[in-house]
Amino acid sequence: MRLEGKVAIVTGAASGMGKAIAESYAKEGAKVVVSDMNLDGATSVADSIGATGAEVIAVQTNVTSTEDLERLFYETDKAFGKLDILVNNAGIMDGMEPVGDISDERWDKIFAVNTTAVMRAMRLAIPIFLEQGRGVIVNNISAGGLNGGRAGTAYTASKHAVVGLTKNTAFMYADKNIRCNGIAPGAVITNIGSTMTNINEAGAARQSLGMALNPRAGQPEEIAKVAVFLGSDEASFVNGEVVTVDGGWTAY
Repeated sequence: MRLEGKVAIVTGAASGMGKAIAESYAKEGAKVVVSDMNLDGATSVADSIGATGAEVIAVQTNVTSTEDLERLFYETDKAFGKLDILVNNAGIMDGMEPVGDISDERWDKIFAVNTTAVMRAMRLAIPIFLEQGRGVIVNNISAGGLNGGRAGTAYTASKHAVVGLTKNTAFMYADKNIRCNGIAPGAVITNIGSTMTNINEAGAARQSLGMALNPRAGQPEEIAKVAVFLGSDEASFVNGEVVTVDGGWTAY
């Protein structure tokens, strides 16, 4: 029960890695807020978690909406009276476009979900953490935030930005007992591919060159184990790090 008594928000938790993180947090004793734009999916996950005896709520959240994010934090406080861990997991893919082919519309959409929403959620969490004198942020970033050949230009740039946001936040609040770390998963079996439309053939062909080096695809539960560690007091001296979890893919 490494997270016993902790309250955690997990965005994008209706499926994939977010679902696995929410379930794993609950198993470790946390009270969990399952946040997702898909209310039916979030409710299903929350019901499954609740059936184990854990305390949980589901909150429909479009992370690109400031009003929705504010309501998410309000509902969390209303239900549990505090917040200990924020897991920014929600994210979408681009269409593998290189910079010469990216549209303003696609660029803006990717950054709205993958970067700006993360910043806004962190901005809402920080005052709570400062008042409590403690807090943890875990950002699910992607190997695409560390390398140039894992996605298109918009996704790659958006995730690189979150790496910088993570490290800067860790440094800025290190003396306030607030930790901020990231996870950089490699290929993981989730439904994020469903967010890809109008795939750029040339970009996808270039991006796929590295797939031959990938030893295997990971499972969401394998990422969740790292998220549990980073959210727990076992990681009390880990701050400003981005942990690569990819089976050795980027070690080549």
